[in-house]
Amino acid sequence: PMGPGYQERETWTRQMDFIMSCVGFAVGLGNVWRFPYLCYKNGGGVFLIPYLLIVFVGGIPIFFLEISLGQFMKAGSINVWNIAPLFKGLGYASMVIVFFCNTYYIMVLAWGFYYLIKSFTATLPWSSCNNEWNTPSCIEIFHHQDCKNASFANITVGSSNMTCADLADARSPIIEFWENKVLSISSGLDEPGKMNWELILCLMAVWVLVYFCVWKGVKSTGKIVYFTATFPYVVLIILLVRGVTLPGAYDGIMYYIKPDWSKLEEVWIDAGTQIFFSYAIGLGALTALGSYNRFNNDCYKDAFILALINSGTSFFAGFVVFSILGFMAAEQGVDISQVAESGPGLAFIAYPKAVSLMPVAPLWAALFFFMLLLLGLDSQFVGVEGFVTGILDLFPGKYYHRYKREIAVAICCLLCFIIDLSMVTQGGMYVFQLFDYYSASGMTLLWQAFWECIVVAWVYGADRFMDDVARMIGYRPFPWMKWCWSFITPCVCMGIFLFHLVNYKPLTYNNVYVYPWWGEVIGWCLALSSMLCIPVSLLYKLFRAKGTFKEVSTSSHWTCTLKQRIMNSEYGWTGTVVESLETSSFLASTYTSAEMG
Repeated sequence: PMGPGYQERETWTRQMDFIMSCVGFAVGLGNVWRFPYLCYKNGGGVFLIPYLLIVFVGGIPIFFLEISLGQFMKAGSINVWNIAPLFKGLGYASMVIVFFCNTYYIMVLAWGFYYLIKSFTATLPWSSCNNEWNTPSCIEIFHHQDCKNASFANITVGSSNMTCADLADARSPIIEFWENKVLSISSGLDEPGKMNWELILCLMAVWVLVYFCVWKGVKSTGKIVYFTATFPYVVLIILLVRGVTLPGAYDGIMYYIKPDWSKLEEVWIDAGTQIFFSYAIGLGALTALGSYNRFNNDCYKDAFILALINSGTSFFAGFVVFSILGFMAAEQGVDISQVAESGPGLAFIAYPKAVSLMPVAPLWAALFFFMLLLLGLDSQFVGVEGFVTGILDLFPGKYYHRYKREIAVAICCLLCFIIDLSMVTQGGMYVFQLFDYYSASGMTLLWQAFWECIVVAWVYGADRFMDDVARMIGYRPFPWMKWCWSFITPCVCMGIFLFHLVNYKPLTYNNVYVYPWWGEVIGWCLALSSMLCIPVSLLYKLFRAKGTFKEVSTSSHWTCTLKQRIMNSEYGWTGTVVESLETSSFLASTYTSAEMG
């Protein structure tokens, strides 16, 4: 009974729907293709020390903060910041970041879908050199051992007519398939070239899939995610069983977990950045998912369960990846450091190559790319869900339309698809990297996380928020959370942020192509478009407001807080009181003075 035009916010059918959606969103491609590589690069088991430490001082506190804030305020990523209206820019910033993420992340799914289709052949197209896209420098098997043993540099290697001297310039068929066939890559950002119609069809198919997963809201998303979040684990287990039975797997796994203590000093930044990436912090989507919870759901317990699942998956995936990389290194007679890859390089070059060396290769290729598709798909549609929730919350009941959500999702998908067309051109990979490096980079997420902690702990008040959480879940969380929000997490975020800023390196592709100055300017525009939302909206609100700074911040803050608590039916009042509250500055000031003693 909340007055005319008020719509009851939908909730998850079951609490498990929420857990699965969070798993689906937070457990994504980064867990499989980024964490294992970072672990190997940064001294194996040693990497787990800073990683786990930052999970407890940064990952879990902010993860819990975002979910509980959404649950308490029953709103998406913009309206939750009504707890401190001066800082509503935080909401707009997270919307900008998640929009960029939704735009470029789907390209990985389009490439994965393309590879999946190409896997349904008797011989994999990237396993041989006799295709139209191959060049004369293509070679199927690199006989590095022959060259090491040979006393003459011009000895002919294997069945090809290459000498050992030519081997340095030789290219594997998988690299040629990726660069010449899939990407048809041009010489640089200033040369977009023509569009790849096959990739456009793949992109369209993936967007249609995302649309029909999201269009009906959390009631349908909550069901689909049961499959998309759990099935990748089935595939991971199958691939692990296959991987550990291959020759060379043991060496690969030892490379992954063997501690190298000399690297302990330099791994902290990588550990911090990885946690902010893989926990999906600062995107506002966790807030949106939390907002569909029941008011007294135990989100404190949920945060720990989800953190365990997320980090556990990352660690587990490393065994899958490195058992297969170990096999590949053994097959080629090279050191594992020459085959270890991260990011798209692992998914679209190293892994497909390893698969092509196995018996029944198409089966393992299809399984891997199907898993990749599912891993990315739920992250993608929960990201779209988070964006749409934030937008729809800006248009409450009075703008009610029966198909409001369906139309909003369609517009969002279409807009992203149009931007994505720049990434299916021959210069598309350069555009993709610009988005990846700048728009949702570690720096923008760390900046976002820093301000979230500051606003909740110091503007709204950490103790007051702990009271709100206690009112929801029935008990007070361990004070550790409060200390993290107030001191530790902001310091960790700002420390890593400044390190990134000081050690900033301009973007390159494959460490060879350097982006032009104007490309870098576009990149910084993408990064600043979200980072500047916070200070710009703060200044705008201060200039627009009447009265002193203290009056502005407290009265608007209390109006919103009391209004929200009533909305959450804590007092059981009706919507008319809520509506009158919005116009009642008197009540706001009375409530403020009462609180202040």
